Amino acid sequence: MAGGAVVATAAVALAQTDTSTATPTASTSGDLKTDIDNILTDSRLNGASIGVIVRNAKTGAVLYDRGSGTQEIPGSNNKIETSTAAFGLLGAGYRFRTTVSTRGGNLYLKGTGDPTTRGADYDKLAAAVRAKGIKKIKGNLVADDTWFDQQFTPPGWDPSDLSYSYAAGISALNVSPDDVFDAGSIGVTITPGAEGKPVKVTLNPPTSVVKIVDRATTGKAGTGSTVSVDRTGGTNTIVVTGSYPANGGKEDHLSTVPNPTQYAADVFRRALKAHGVTVVGATKRAATPKGAKTVTTRRSMPLSQLATPFLKLSNNQIAEILTKAIGRQAYNKGTRAAGIAGISRYLKTLGVDTTQVKQTDGSGLSRTNKTTPRQASVILKAVQTKPWFSAWYNALPIAGQPDKLVGGTLAARMKGTPAAGNVHAKSGTLTGVTALSGYVKDDTGQPLIFSIMFNGYQGGAPKDIEDKIAVRLAAGTSAAAQNTVRKTTAGNGGNLECSWTKGKAKSC
Repeated sequence: MAGGAVVATAAVALAQTDTSTATPTASTSGDLKTDIDNILTDSRLNGASIGVIVRNAKTGAVLYDRGSGTQEIPGSNNKIETSTAAFGLLGAGYRFRTTVSTRGGNLYLKGTGDPTTRGADYDKLAAAVRAKGIKKIKGNLVADDTWFDQQFTPPGWDPSDLSYSYAAGISALNVSPDDVFDAGSIGVTITPGAEGKPVKVTLNPPTSVVKIVDRATTGKAGTGSTVSVDRTGGTNTIVVTGSYPANGGKEDHLSTVPNPTQYAADVFRRALKAHGVTVVGATKRAATPKGAKTVTTRRSMPLSQLATPFLKLSNNQIAEILTKAIGRQAYNKGTRAAGIAGISRYLKTLGVDTTQVKQTDGSGLSRTNKTTPRQASVILKAVQTKPWFSAWYNALPIAGQPDKLVGGTLAARMKGTPAAGNVHAKSGTLTGVTALSGYVKDDTGQPLIFSIMFNGYQGGAPKDIEDKIAVRLAAGTSAAAQNTVRKTTAGNGGNLECSWTKGKAKSC
């Protein structure tokens, strides 16, 4: 009975600390509150909306709180909501399927959203068709993307972003040009021609669904590259401009393809032809009929593995695909709206106050998303007990680890500090928006949860301020650790973990 009383008391205490009016408790040694307050006096935050919360990861007790109940634009901290719901609803073993089948003289290519399918994978599917003895399709090649709707990009995304790979559209049939699964984009490789002549442009994978307009010239050896690759808004035309040195090797770019379904079907049709399979009819879009005979099926890696490139590199397309997959799972509707409803329903089971959360896409690229650091910390606390937590936790970027699939968006941050190799956290970046939420252990091994969100600051993203807070938490209370903080955070800022393209911030 005594043990039960202790548990009950602890439960009451935790419930109290979860309220928005909980009083932060400063550390008794090292004065955590004073130290973080001092960090937040940085003039770049003058007039900004500041939200910071620090909690004991085991008990949930609030150790520091400033504005954590204020709704902020989270940027890619939105992916915390999407990814945890994906693990919780789809399961760590979830795999996407791409199926090729036949019926009535037609060949059907049906997708369920796989973001990992590359040109080589469509080639393997085509080879499997030929291996079954199929040499000629008298009817059509039918692309079946009906598992999802045809709203390829969320309505809230800035139209000027849509030619960049971080804002590519997705469907139930996708092509990725690389091994980090930038679905919906195509590789554009530039190599030099003769001096004064046009550069050479190749596509990976080859496709005829986009048109290349090559206006770039080959410059003198030793000059720099000024090449720009841009897709004209609302068209299939990719324009290459600038100059590339005659002694240059190759330069790789990415550009989006407006219709991902058409892109996938074209890549597959080319692969069929390469393997000696002739399609007499046209390429069309329709649902696979009942009774179609399966020829071959491809299954993706499980979510537990896909989470690494997704979260480490803050892949927006994987986020949007998982959102629609959740919609299918929760409501049998492959729509973004159904997915967001499914995510919200799952977040409630974690104890999140969903009245404080407004999610309008899965990735965080839209500026209409809103949440609070407090609700982010509720998610981070609750998921620690889930059977899939280890896979999800390890998929988060890890501070100061140079390998892109380990450190991810935090690879160049907090190096040489107590936070390096310690902080596992999701970053977030949009113009005027920065966030960092995750886990850190202090110098005694005590695990902590933190969520930091700044909106409307002055100048460039103050990532170094986030880093100083994380390093302070990692350093703990010892005098030696505090001295380390003072030394390693001085001048440690200004690093943007995301690429900026013509003033547009990738959502990370």
